[in-house]
Amino acid sequence: MSSPKASFTTRIRRLARLTVWLYQTGKNLNNIDGNNPQQRNQAVICLGRGALEALDVELEIGTPPEQQAVNGTLVVANHISWLDIFAMSAVYPSSFIAKQEISKWPVLGKIGKNAGTVFINRNSRRDIEPINQAIGFALRSGQNVSFFPEAGTSSGKEVLPFKAALFQSAIDADAPIQVIALRYYDSLGRRSIEPSYANVNLVSSLWRIISMKKIRIRLDFLPLYRPSEYPGSDRYVLKDIAENYVRQQIESDKNSFE
Repeated sequence: MSSPKASFTTRIRRLARLTVWLYQTGKNLNNIDGNNPQQRNQAVICLGRGALEALDVELEIGTPPEQQAVNGTLVVANHISWLDIFAMSAVYPSSFIAKQEISKWPVLGKIGKNAGTVFINRNSRRDIEPINQAIGFALRSGQNVSFFPEAGTSSGKEVLPFKAALFQSAIDADAPIQVIALRYYDSLGRRSIEPSYANVNLVSSLWRIISMKKIRIRLDFLPLYRPSEYPGSDRYVLKDIAENYVRQQIESDKNSFE
């Protein structure tokens, strides 16, 4: 059975609301005081919630975080859709690590820059050391930083192998690590691959998302862990802890796909 679709009127209404959200978000981010972390975090939370509300996307917190966001946390998650960023921002404000191509996207690229996004060249290993240094500095300064260790988007049915390189920043800063597992569901409560950004352009992906009758995103949180809790361990150990948890969550109800 295919997933029910939203009416054409609903799709147009969502596009209109998203346009208004883009305009308002751009204005808000331009007024952010970079030296005021509380203001910046609140703006990021509003950014995430606003995008989800415009698209009628529901959030479900499965396994919740043990406590409120700890400043200076490295946040990692599996990557399925560009909606991931807004879902995570709505509940755990942070700056994101993203591929350079996104910086050139109209409107969204500028919003990302103003929100503190760090754009990196995924194809160049020469970027890794300075990126880790930049992330480590941000973590020690009390800023949360998020990234997707799969280094690409999946369909949501599986988890791509995690890359260990950027976990080094948590070791250098002895920063806590927050792992989040994301899953997408349709209006019938089944897992869905429709929101995936794998092998599709932004326009097609947006149309697929606004065409769904309902989207629910579930977030599950692994308890925070620190590199110092695993003396003598390297970034690969930290990566494996994160990957194993995410893979376990993603596979827990994989038989419910549409």
